[in-house]
Amino acid sequence: MSKLPKQYQFIDLSDYGRRGGKVIAEALKNTAFTPLHLTTLFIISGLIAIVCILNGYYITASFFLILKSVLDAADGELARLKNTPSYTGRYYDSIADLILNFLFLLSFWYITQESIIYLLLAFVGIQLQGTVYNYYYVIQRNKVAGDTTSRIVEDKVPTAMKGEKQQTVTILYRIYDALYIVFDKTIYHLDKSADEGQPFPKWFMTSISIYGLGFQLLLIATMLILELETYVIPFFIGYSVFIVVFIGIRRVFLK
Repeated sequence: MSKLPKQYQFIDLSDYGRRGGKVIAEALKNTAFTPLHLTTLFIISGLIAIVCILNGYYITASFFLILKSVLDAADGELARLKNTPSYTGRYYDSIADLILNFLFLLSFWYITQESIIYLLLAFVGIQLQGTVYNYYYVIQRNKVAGDTTSRIVEDKVPTAMKGEKQQTVTILYRIYDALYIVFDKTIYHLDKSADEGQPFPKWFMTSISIYGLGFQLLLIATMLILELETYVIPFFIGYSVFIVVFIGIRRVFLK
């Protein structure tokens, strides 16, 4: 099941784990396994990748980074199969992603002895990249009656959905807001009018999917396999230049 109606589906370069995620979700749909269990598994997969990076097992680390992407797709697929969307899962997933992203970069900083300033710049860059992709993707989903678990502007505590506790949603939202507010507001203020007008063309969504977390992890995995670990942090600093390119294209050509 896609987050978009069929006529608006695009080639998402960051979503290569979707097919594997669907297989896992189908296998678990009639079990007691929940989407939150799968989210926990992708956290574990990410932590194993970090341990492998720190110990020089780069190919194994690459495997677990890709597995993390597959499990990341599987939790959402399972939620849709079981018809159990939740804000708990949405915020748990996002909080885990941000923390793991920082730990991934921290592990590269440790093994390369890169400047701490560059580490922080890379982290800010990688988060802004993911935010601009998610911003346009969420807008697209809301424009065409797609999945609406994520909101364009996360500015207040949502009402808990069936099967989840309001207290849990509130706590996770507060954590999410504290971690993401700077990135979300930065991108929002750079393109406030993005939700106006027609749906975005498929070529634009495919292009910006290079900033999706799955594609970011694929790039990291590739650099690990090629033993280019010293370039990971500098790469993601430079990779951020396309943020202004995509926003410029949207504002000038896709009004």
